[in-house]
Amino acid sequence: MIRILANDGIDTNGKEILEAAGFEVVTEKVAQDQLPVALQNFDAILVRSATKVRKDLMDACPNLKLIGRGGVGMDNIDLDHAKQKGIRVINTPASSSISVAELVFAHLFSGIRFLQQTNRVMPAEGDTRFAEMKKIGSNGIELQGKTMGIYGFGRIGQEAAKIAIGLGMKVLAFDPYVDTVDIILNLPMLGAHSRVKVSINTVSEQSVIAQSDFITFHIPFSEGDKAPIDAAKIAKMKKGVGLINCSRGGVISESDLLEALNSGQVSFAGLDVFEKEPPVNLSILQHPHVSVSPHIGGSTKEAQNRISIELAEKVIEFFKK
Repeated sequence: MIRILANDGIDTNGKEILEAAGFEVVTEKVAQDQLPVALQNFDAILVRSATKVRKDLMDACPNLKLIGRGGVGMDNIDLDHAKQKGIRVINTPASSSISVAELVFAHLFSGIRFLQQTNRVMPAEGDTRFAEMKKIGSNGIELQGKTMGIYGFGRIGQEAAKIAIGLGMKVLAFDPYVDTVDIILNLPMLGAHSRVKVSINTVSEQSVIAQSDFITFHIPFSEGDKAPIDAAKIAKMKKGVGLINCSRGGVISESDLLEALNSGQVSFAGLDVFEKEPPVNLSILQHPHVSVSPHIGGSTKEAQNRISIELAEKVIEFFKK
């Protein structure tokens, strides 16, 4: 029997699909340093972002045939070494896009209406600072008519564009590998004509950086690389720009971001990912103009269900062949 370790968990539906196909699925979490021994008894490992599958682990487990990543990014997997070892790597690029895009706008709405600040202060000091918070919150702005910059226009970026268009925003998208994308908007209130196509032509990086009121980032990033969004890039942005990072920690330099927040060059930031996780930069976490979440972009119930089903189907397809 083929044995699969779902080390970062798997939704019940996906687990049941695999078991119905004759696979044994183990969901008990194995610590990273214990994986080289524990994984000897498995044919495949399924992970999210927490478990790392690097060269040393693959070398220690010659029995490993398949690595499955629930989600899009695979920076926690040594893809080149897996290819050299003949280990198949699969992921689920489409399953979590909606969830991540919606979290982008959760942070965006929080930032423009100061919710990250009032939610911290009011429960602790609401009786003495209510008037102050009311004054701060009354300086909020609307999204309609503003320009949404999308830096990285893959599946998640395109889902973010759908929401932005629905809110009446102008969209500027940058992606060196994408020229034109046809965005399909589903508008049930239109009845039989509920699907509307909007074509978006990507623009230069400089256009997105310089012309956007808000920028959301959806690009890959590997730990140890230089942050693509640093002080020099931030300085070229509109003063008071809002930045959202629900892609990979390290895409935005946290030290440069902190300086820009303190100077007012960046009005607010929404962060779901961090340079180190769990995050250690308290100045970022506690900043009144930063909205934070614990790397949950693709972790809605719906996304988890879709991810598990897509993973299960791909696992079955691989082993049946």
